[in-house]
Formats: sequence, structure tokens, C-alpha cells
Amino acid sequence: MTKKLDVHTHEGTALQADPAYQGSWAGSELERAERSALRRVAGISTEREDVTEVEYRQLRLERVILVGLAIAQSMAEAEESLRELAALAETAGSEVLDGVLQRRDLPDPATYLGAGKARELADLVAALDADTVIVDSELAPSQRRALEDIVDAKVIDRTALILDIFAQHAKSKEGKAQVELAQLEYLLPRLRGWGESMSRQAGGRVAAGAGIGSRGPGETKIELDRRRIRARMAKLRRDIAHMQVNRETRRARRGKQTTPAVVVVGYTNAGKSSLMNVLTDAGVLVENALFATLDPTVRRTETPDGREYTLTDTVGFVRNLPTQLVEAFRSTLEEVGEADLLLHVVDAAHPDPEGQISAVHEVLAGVPGADAVPELLVLAKADIADPADLAILRSRHPDSVTVSAVTGAGIAQLTERIAELLPRPAVQVEVVIPFDRGDLVSRIYEDGEIFTQEYLPEGTALRALVTGEILGALQDAGLVARPAPEWWERADQSE
Repeated sequence: MTKKLDVHTHEGTALQADPAYQGSWAGSELERAERSALRRVAGISTEREDVTEVEYRQLRLERVILVGLAIAQSMAEAEESLRELAALAETAGSEVLDGVLQRRDLPDPATYLGAGKARELADLVAALDADTVIVDSELAPSQRRALEDIVDAKVIDRTALILDIFAQHAKSKEGKAQVELAQLEYLLPRLRGWGESMSRQAGGRVAAGAGIGSRGPGETKIELDRRRIRARMAKLRRDIAHMQVNRETRRARRGKQTTPAVVVVGYTNAGKSSLMNVLTDAGVLVENALFATLDPTVRRTETPDGREYTLTDTVGFVRNLPTQLVEAFRSTLEEVGEADLLLHVVDAAHPDPEGQISAVHEVLAGVPGADAVPELLVLAKADIADPADLAILRSRHPDSVTVSAVTGAGIAQLTERIAELLPRPAVQVEVVIPFDRGDLVSRIYEDGEIFTQEYLPEGTALRALVTGEILGALQDAGLVARPAPEWWERADQSE
């Protein structure tokens, strides 16, 4: 069964045209102009004979046709996946011409689609003058080569497309290194020789009669390419490990200051950056595109009761996120495992929000420590979501918070919920602090909760809840006096 699909019918996702989601800070216009300059140039040839295998790192997508299989899913789910592939392709700067779906029990081991359907695809490529075929799955190298030979056009898979988008959008040194490492890991097993210069060694009585004396250098060039790639990958891993040490140092510094950490996670284009800007005025790029921001942004903000915490924006997730990217961005995702609270942002206007939630949870399952961090579900884009669908979502997730970064609806409730879920000081102390140690009083004000305060001749008398770090500082100064349990009982009753 083969079905052509209108891949442009997609509401509430990266293809929506709502101007409210086109950016909200002064620098976004310049940033968006830079992004536009990275889009693929129309008219550049991408014929297979003009592009070597190594150049798959710099995909030049133009007029593309999408291909997908419905195997362990319904046709509706396969259609939704193909529409998402269309959004990814357009984010990469290509023009989507058509989409084809086929129901099969298993992919064809030789040509993915099967020989007959592959020939039909070749006719469609010729009729529409397409340059590239994008397959909504990860292809084996042999499948991609066989399909290329049949359709006579360049064939790439979903993994290569996502890697290309990440390469366009990475800005920081660490982000670029992580993306390059993922690209090289993807490329290494897919190198192959092109032309006689990289033909295999001939030995013995070969078919052409050229046996002894015909032995050449073999695949010297391709082996050199592999060696260079492995050397580059080793250097990138060392660089990323060094950058990871710097990040851990900054994280440890924030930990010493006992500042709670809130990390924003979610599907790509779910509204994470918009929410980040509303909560912190962070100035993060907001663009109606998939993977608009890759590099994590950390900002400080306060709860309504004045407690400071950090808010971190992370890379967006997507279904079937390439394993190379998950591994390369592991150091970035470690922020999730070290957090005190996860804000899981969901696009409430998306046709399949539950699928997005599941995709995010699949990625988080591979992050050490993430399963132990409390999670608050945030249903974003409520202003453009269908009220009936939103009501169903809220009934399925009664502890969620519904917000709109455009209208500001629900933001106050969200900040209150964050304040409730953030960890509070838990160590009870009764102490008299000399007037010359005002730094300790200041720390208790910032990171503790004071019940009573009294000025005595010898200093400031406090009864408070403090963190373990503050307790250690008080003990080092020899100032802590454990309160009588009955005093805290009276304090609890007075509340």
C-alpha cells in the first residue's frame, strides 16, 4: 500500500505561521538574518556524480521528496512522522515537493522500499525534477547506495538531516565540537570509494585476466580518510572532555552557593526559549523552527517569595533522535541529572502532544540521575491550542500548568508552582551571631528561612532553617547551639 501525503498541512508546529512566535528580543532579527544566510542556496547542483561521500557532512538540500514506512504504527502516526520530517527538511533550507508512505511488515533489506516501489519512486523523482530523497528512518549504507542507484538522485536518511540542521545552528565552541563529533561518527562507517583511484586490490586470477602485476595501492585514499576521521574524533573527544571539566567547575560553584537549579526540557519547537525569556528576560533566540537553539543558556531569577534559582534552557528533543547526537551532547544533558526541578514544556497545540512527551522521556531515560528529579509538566502555546484538546491534556496530567508566553496567561501560577517544588532549607538552628560576622547573617537571609530575630548585646540571635552548607559555616565559626525540640514544636504550632 502506497500513499502520497500532503506534508504541508501541519498546524501548531514549526510550520505554523503565527507571527507571535517570530521572536521577542532586539537581537533576534540579526540572529535570524545570520540563520537565513546559512540556508541552502537554490540552484546549486546536488547530482550524485558531483558530490563525493565525504561531502555528506555538508548536505546541500534543494528540491526533496520524502519517503516513509508504516511498520509498527498506524498510517496516521506514520503521516504525522512524515510531516515532522517535512518540518525538519524545511528547517534545513529545502523545498519539499511530495511525500510517499508505504505499509510494510519490514523494510526491504536491499532497497528499504522494495524494488518495485523504488522504481515508482524513481519515476516520481524524474517527474518532479527532485534533487534529493529523504527517508524517514536511518538507512544502512548498503540500502542507501542501492536506493541511490535506482532513483538516480541523492538519498539521505533522517539522521543525516538532523545532523545537518544541528551543524547549521550550533554557535558555541562546545556545540560545534559536539555536532562535528556526531557527524564524524555517522560518516565513518559510510565512507566508500568513488572511481578507479580507490578500487580494491586485485589478486590471483581475476576475471579480466590481470593477475600478477595488477596489484595496485588498493583503497589507500579511503583508509587515509578513515584514519584522519578517527584522529579528528579523538581530538574532539579530548576537547569536549576539557570543556566538560569547565562546566562541572561552574556547576560546582553554583552548588556551593546553594542556588537551586531548574532545567527546561522538551520537544523541539515546544516553546522552551519563549518561556525562558518570559521568566528571566534571557534574550534567547525565539524562532519558529526546529532546533532553533542548541547551546544551553543559564540565567538567574527569583521565586515570588524572593528565593534565587537558576533556569537552564537545553537542546530540544525529537523522535528517533540520532544516538550519535545523544552521546555527543551527553555533557550538556548532564545538567538535567544535576537539577532540582525539571520543567517539561509540551506544545499543547501539536496534533500529538502525548507522542512528544514519550519521546522526551525516552531521551531522559538515558541521562543518569534524571529519573530522580521532580518533573513539572508545562502545557505551552495555550493561546493557539484547541480548547477541547487542551482540556483532554489537562485531565490526563492534572498536576500540569497551562501557560502562554505570548499572552502571559498562567505564568504567575507557574512561578508559584516552581516555588513550591524547589527544595527548602531543612536544618533547624538557634544561634547568636556576633555583629562582626554579618556575612553569616546575610547568607541565612539569602538561602535560609528565619523564624525569629532579636538583637542582643553580644550579637544577632536567630532561629531559622538553613542549608547544610550554612550549617557547616556556622559550625566552623563555633556558633551553633542546637535548639530544644520543644521550641520547634511551639514554633510549628504557632504557624
